[in-house]
Amino acid sequence: MLHDRPKRKLPSPIELDDLTLGYDQHPAVHHLCVSIAPASLLALVGPNGAGKSTLIKALAGQLRPLGGRLEGLEPNRIAWLPQHSDLDRSFPITVRDMVALGLWHRVGALGRFTRAHHALCDEALAQVGLGGFERRGLDSLSGGQLQRALFARLILQDAPVVLLDEPFAAVDQRTTEDLLTLLHRWQAQGRTVIVALHDLAQVRAHFPLTLLLARTCIAYGPTASVLTAEHWAQAHRLHEAFDERAPHCAGVSSHQAPAGVHPHPHEHQPLTQSAVSA
Repeated sequence: MLHDRPKRKLPSPIELDDLTLGYDQHPAVHHLCVSIAPASLLALVGPNGAGKSTLIKALAGQLRPLGGRLEGLEPNRIAWLPQHSDLDRSFPITVRDMVALGLWHRVGALGRFTRAHHALCDEALAQVGLGGFERRGLDSLSGGQLQRALFARLILQDAPVVLLDEPFAAVDQRTTEDLLTLLHRWQAQGRTVIVALHDLAQVRAHFPLTLLLARTCIAYGPTASVLTAEHWAQAHRLHEAFDERAPHCAGVSSHQAPAGVHPHPHEHQPLTQSAVSA
């Protein structure tokens, strides 16, 4: 069984050093200095538009940084599920064939799917509660069933880092509970799991670590220390003050900044950030 495999060798930490992300040279997330340890189960939270999806895209290799460094990720060994799937559910493909795309790293462009590959697909579907759905079309699935199938595809990618953007939005409670169990299993296997979420009760119940964003890092560390009323109030103040039209500005690496000083006295907003160390 896939979930019974021994723990893998841990990868390197994911390092965000003075990382600035944005579009058309305008910053959307700026000057992040965070180190994410291997096998972390980390929630990304913040006000709407705080930059959670932007950060997930950058970690997935879909967005080039405007400044700073992002290290510790292997581009071809990341499993990523964006917030809005671009799947055409009317396309004539079976659930098994869609899930089999998770084996691309094994099969390659010219490879053939064998009986053993199909068995892996069926096993992954069984793990997410979709045993017997292998030959059904995508158009026959409910929203929760489709999300389970997408998680089965993630299982087959067998990546050391899993990135999820609001994976439980518009999904029924039973499916959410089953998929949260799967996240804990992935962490136990040594994978780093990073999830953008808005349900704070869910974060408190299931995620040991939290990064609170408001275009920059408000707080990062143990969830109970991060999700405080003071930090949330600061997140909303900073988010409201952020200038969408501000140009990108160069920062200073955290390795160059004096001890105890934020590496960049930035111009995007008038307020300062606080952080909770892990």
